[in-house]
Amino acid sequence: MNRGVEAFIRTYGYNDKLGREARMNFGGIHKYGEIQPSTQLKLVLEGYNKEKQKIEDTDGFMGLTDSSGNIAASWSFASLLKHWNTKHANACYVPSLNRKMVNGIFTQQYSYGNLVMLGSNTDFSIFLKQVADGHIYYDPGIKLELAIPDVRKQNIKRRSQFRIKASSLRSLYKENEVVNLENI
Repeated sequence: MNRGVEAFIRTYGYNDKLGREARMNFGGIHKYGEIQPSTQLKLVLEGYNKEKQKIEDTDGFMGLTDSSGNIAASWSFASLLKHWNTKHANACYVPSLNRKMVNGIFTQQYSYGNLVMLGSNTDFSIFLKQVADGHIYYDPGIKLELAIPDVRKQNIKRRSQFRIKASSLRSLYKENEVVNLENI
């Protein structure tokens, strides 16, 4: 049953850790099979056999469950597969750095590296294996700022994403190469 983002945050989120008034967050790294300390939810793969590295139930899903096994959130294998094949069939990864403070002044600056990784020839089973092995993890940044009379209206920010460390990127593709853009 989908009751919306606000109900989700009120159920599984937590008060802002920096003490910002009237704000609740849902965040933190959620790795397969581990309980995330702030949300008390565990990332699961239902219908995927880790030992055989294959989907055994096409109606399976990746999800977050609570201590009683209730599903807090889920993504069907079908929707993840479609997204994976659309976004990651051929990909270019560009390293970047950002800094927020320069000489004591708040500013946002970015710089990009010249060594990029080109990845191709992947499939969804690689994605699931990397989740099950703990290399890909769910890293949400969802917040609810509650309405305060005469100050602001209620605001919800949604950011759900799966991440992998740069050192593991090559494992997502059967074919990959690093290209130095300075040589082109």
